[in-house]
Amino acid sequence: MQTVVVDHPLVAHKLTTLRDVSTDSPTFRRLADELVTLLAYEATRSVRVEPRAISTPVADTVGTALASPKPLVVPILRAGLGMLDGMMRLLPTAEVGFLGMVRNEETLEASTYAERLPADLSGRQCYVLDPMLATGGTLAAAIRFLVDRGADDITCVVLLAAPEGCAALEAGLAGVDVPVTIVTAAMDERLNEQGYIVPGLGDAGDRLYGVAH
Repeated sequence: MQTVVVDHPLVAHKLTTLRDVSTDSPTFRRLADELVTLLAYEATRSVRVEPRAISTPVADTVGTALASPKPLVVPILRAGLGMLDGMMRLLPTAEVGFLGMVRNEETLEASTYAERLPADLSGRQCYVLDPMLATGGTLAAAIRFLVDRGADDITCVVLLAAPEGCAALEAGLAGVDVPVTIVTAAMDERLNEQGYIVPGLGDAGDRLYGVAH
């Protein structure tokens, strides 16, 4: 497993505002969208391409196009939805699947409650979107789900990661023989007793969409 922390002043600037407790939901959504687009630039560095012959106004030439099958973008419901537009801005021709996973707040283990994905992902590159890599359970379960369907290259785009989560994810993926890359805006200090990232930014889903009572 490879972990990439994107070191860019615009990434750090937007992340700082996202962390601020005084940032309201509309601003949080807009900044998360912008931040994901910046992260997506790095995350797609190894996207598969193929040559494409074209004619410019001046001459014939050979350029580059995304290879088939198309990449699959998979937001983890619900918070991952807040990252989808930012990712699709760079990959507008990608296909989108959805994976609903919930974390048990007592055991901190993740389970799947919904999915809308192709039955066969053989030969597909997948880009998983989830704001927080905290305990690592949700992403480990999501990656294993995709690998079981045949995905052969997985990149996870997360806003924040914790060292414990990365270690747990790597352990949870023991025996998985496909390349897995984590792209994040920051590696934070630690997890607290409740499994939240410190200093973090709170509950990403609640800050994106508010708390439904």
